[in-house]
Amino acid sequence: MLVLVAPGQGAQTPGFLTPWLDLPGAADRIAAWSDAIGLDLAHYGTKAEAEEIRDTAVAQPLLVAAGLLSAAALDASPTVVAGHSVGEITAAALAGVIGDDAALRLVRTRGLAMAEAAAVTETGMSALLGGDPEVSVPHLEKLGLTPANVNGSGQIVAAGTVEQLAALAEDMPEGVRRVVALKVAGAFHTHHMAPAVDRLREAAAGLEVSDPTVTYVSNADGKAVATGDEVISRLVGQVANPVRWDLCMETFKELGVTALIEACPGGTLTGLAKRALPGVKTLALKTPDDLEAARALISEHASA
Repeated sequence: MLVLVAPGQGAQTPGFLTPWLDLPGAADRIAAWSDAIGLDLAHYGTKAEAEEIRDTAVAQPLLVAAGLLSAAALDASPTVVAGHSVGEITAAALAGVIGDDAALRLVRTRGLAMAEAAAVTETGMSALLGGDPEVSVPHLEKLGLTPANVNGSGQIVAAGTVEQLAALAEDMPEGVRRVVALKVAGAFHTHHMAPAVDRLREAAAGLEVSDPTVTYVSNADGKAVATGDEVISRLVGQVANPVRWDLCMETFKELGVTALIEACPGGTLTGLAKRALPGVKTLALKTPDDLEAARALISEHASA
């Protein structure tokens, strides 16, 4: 059983889209999406510096565009799809819940709304490396921080004000080896993002929605969601609620997933899967050079 997953914000790096634009039709597709949402995706994916693509309003559409482009090039038929944070919009398109163009328009609204919410207070996110969630979560709450991403394999991402994150760096929970600031510009998946929820709900109201054609696993609780309306409802609410990627991986286990491929820019979710899903074969799509190996993995999986 194959699961195709899409990464979230922070996975982007300068120039990561460059090799993908050499694929047949890719540049035209990116240009059309750019025109539709009023954002030069080709520029940001090939020429922009790290600080430019750290901007929430830029990073999120760029990640969804790259995920959809790489998935189309792979031309796979996964049994299960899921995405981490903004990657859930990519997954919704891959599951047939919304069209690709609608996904880009929705993520453009999401990115702008979350950037505006983040501008109200200076906030951010930091990953805790190591430690026990049962110890770390109460410690974060004591500091006024939110465990915004519970990613499994002992990894938790804390979110809150810069002052709260500075306090965390000085006062780490017992067992945590290191606290690493993430390349994001806000405390996503916390109450700081509440203003973005209404904006996203308005944008989602006009979408043409279908039920998923494959199993869609939700960040909210790791459950498979059967209806398109419920997928969209969860997409709207998730900007201000924690991501439970640990529960998504538990569901992959329960479903009997045997192979996991991560859409471009891959690496983060395959790293988590290697630790949390022993025995599951993983592959990250970083450049088109990875497509051949990914197709071989799919072929092997299908034969099995």
